[in-house]
Amino acid sequence: MRRDDLLDLNDVLQHPGRRVEVDISTELPDEADLDLVKPIDGFLEAVSTGNILLVTGEFTTRVVLECARCSEPLEIDVKFNIDEQFPVSGVPSSYSNQDFAKVNADEPFELFEGNNLIVENLIRQGLLVEIPIQPLCEFGWDGDCPVAKAKGESPRPSAGRPEFSKLANLIHPEEDAG
Repeated sequence: MRRDDLLDLNDVLQHPGRRVEVDISTELPDEADLDLVKPIDGFLEAVSTGNILLVTGEFTTRVVLECARCSEPLEIDVKFNIDEQFPVSGVPSSYSNQDFAKVNADEPFELFEGNNLIVENLIRQGLLVEIPIQPLCEFGWDGDCPVAKAKGESPRPSAGRPEFSKLANLIHPEEDAG
């Protein structure tokens, strides 16, 4: 049975120096936590050195996130690169008929099934690392956001602990911090 989310890298592993290049477009159907506006498009390239499997790629997509300040939805373009190295054990079959090379992926989240790369898991991992932690709308933290203002938020955070009010004068000497 052939699965669409698997990329067979056995030929690359058994013949060091051989390269495979694949164009990929996916919507990560099993990922419920991500709202993709457009599919993730890009390419993957894999080559084995005999001891290491090198996997590289570039991808772009557009996701919907919440503004960290006003919670309004934002559409953000995300571009990310994949540059992974996986250890290979065994002797490539092109060098010996006694053994064959296999990937020894020691990942907490499964990326390989035998010598087959689970492409969507690798792309998901790369995307999640590149998504901004605190995405902001056009007003940012200091702007006059009408949505944040309607919720009663001030553009600048409160002064904080009273012990630090004199330190605030060092940063903003024109303001009276108390």
